[in-house]
Amino acid sequence: MPTHLKVGDKAPDFKLMSHKDVEVSLSNYAGKKTVILVFYPLDFSPVCSVQIPDYQAKYGEFKAHGVEIIGISRDSLFAHKAWSKELGGVDFPLLADVTNEVAKKYGVYMSDKGMNGRAIFVADKKGVIQKIHEEAELKNRRTAEELLDMLAALPV
Repeated sequence: MPTHLKVGDKAPDFKLMSHKDVEVSLSNYAGKKTVILVFYPLDFSPVCSVQIPDYQAKYGEFKAHGVEIIGISRDSLFAHKAWSKELGGVDFPLLADVTNEVAKKYGVYMSDKGMNGRAIFVADKKGVIQKIHEEAELKNRRTAEELLDMLAALPV
């Protein structure tokens, strides 16, 4: 699942609907916030059902650093809404990439599995990729603490 994007590249823009019935585009955050794009395989899966609530628990800390988290998977808005409800609510956008178009732009689509791999892209306020982290195994994930440490290590 190696991405064709690299640190220093402009992050590809996109427009997708979120589980909060709002269209989200990366360009919405240009000049305003650093964005962490969290590509994950599926809602309701064991690892994702730990990863996303972990990010939700620290969401206030991310916001305090001027950072927005955006979750992206191939699941539908209906699945995202049901999963968010089951998790007790997710405040950051969960985007429905049902055609896998965005996953393909970022090079994280696994055609043999028909879904995203697990990957994180950090784009600065200018939309430039500052960090890429991909997991070879779907069972692995980055914790919220690791993401916060990753942010602290980025140039200001």
